[in-house]
Amino acid sequence: MSETTTDRMRKVKSILVTQEAPADLNSPYLKLAEKFSLKIDFRPFIQVEPVPVKEFRKQKIDILQHTAIIFTSRNAVDHFFTICSELKIEMPADMKYFCVSEQTSNYLQKYIVIRKRKIFTGLKTAQELLELLKKHKNEKYLFPCSDIRKNDIPDFLRQNGYTFTEAIIYNTVAADLSDLKEVFYDIIAFFSPSGITSLFQNFPEFKQNNTRIAAFGPTTAQAARDAGLILDIEAPLPNAPSMTGALELYIKKANGIR
Repeated sequence: MSETTTDRMRKVKSILVTQEAPADLNSPYLKLAEKFSLKIDFRPFIQVEPVPVKEFRKQKIDILQHTAIIFTSRNAVDHFFTICSELKIEMPADMKYFCVSEQTSNYLQKYIVIRKRKIFTGLKTAQELLELLKKHKNEKYLFPCSDIRKNDIPDFLRQNGYTFTEAIIYNTVAADLSDLKEVFYDIIAFFSPSGITSLFQNFPEFKQNNTRIAAFGPTTAQAARDAGLILDIEAPLPNAPSMTGALELYIKKANGIR
């Protein structure tokens, strides 16, 4: 008989978060560690590598033929302006920028004087960004992205007849995790299917045993199941929209805390 998540309910003392360590001292992960006396470590399971200019040229994209650029991350901002610098392209003053969040739009000031530019900002999610795009249907959009990306934005643009070009400017690859071979955690938290792929690329003989797996988002959850992992914690939940919220609910139950 297969093991259920209830059978696997054991006390949690340690968590590995497969992302960069937070710079914010008020991070909910650090608060979670303090609240429940946990050891929480951070280690990115994936990393990004720039697409060389020679490879970018093969995409035959004329950046200046576009009137607007869509940015969904700071990685996209960095790699896009690096490509522009190497191609000796200067962004015209009337170029419009559509950013998924205020954090991303503020990051633009590393490369342009943002008070003099037309910048449109979503609150946080891709859906909110799509609502902005609906008001600007006549632009010629450039979407700089990774070779591994979500389909929501290009699907929306394609299905609604927008003029757009997708530009692959960086690749998402598995990080080298060889130093983690002898490390055990009660929970490993994943945030993308690429993180699951990286786990098995680095550790082909990985056995889950008593390690609980947490996944954020339906595609990550499905990737975990497809890889033969038992998914113990799935976020977001109606009463826990964040990974830390879902972890807290699980820890309270597993550790017998009311």
